Amino acid sequence: MDASSAYQDSLPVTSDALIARIAAAGIPFDRHDHVPLRTVTDAKAVQGAMGAGLHVKNFYLRDRKKKNWLVTLEQDREVDLKALGERLGTAGLSFGSEERLMEYLGIRPGAVSPLAMVTGATTGVTLVLDAAIRAAGRVHVHPLVNDRTLAMAPADLLRWLALCGCAPVWLEL
Repeated sequence: MDASSAYQDSLPVTSDALIARIAAAGIPFDRHDHVPLRTVTDAKAVQGAMGAGLHVKNFYLRDRKKKNWLVTLEQDREVDLKALGERLGTAGLSFGSEERLMEYLGIRPGAVSPLAMVTGATTGVTLVLDAAIRAAGRVHVHPLVNDRTLAMAPADLLRWLALCGCAPVWLEL
């Protein structure tokens, strides 16, 4: 199965249900449907149609102590996992497995997003957000699938995260 909405019914929380919950909370967003995006290069091919805003990339990581991290960065930001670990006060960061990604965030590779904290907040995942998100007019994130993108104000993303019980760690780079 891929990470598109065609397979959302196999997720713990479907993209449709997530979008409905965000809307019911009164959080404004614009929804964009597009081809499945697997890489930043894929995403850049469709971003022009989405309007202005910060586009992000996301990493599901695990450290030596088996702590789970979801790191959301501006899409062109270079990342050195060793240096990132030092900044976060941990060591041995590596990419989490596909199985753990489903277990801890309820998503598949290609759909990693801070909106996955709807599950991650209850499974002990720590969300790390690039400080550049605060200064953006809008931030573009996947709603648990990789063929949809929601554009919202950073304050609205933070409001949704708070409703999920998630207090992100801010990373100044």
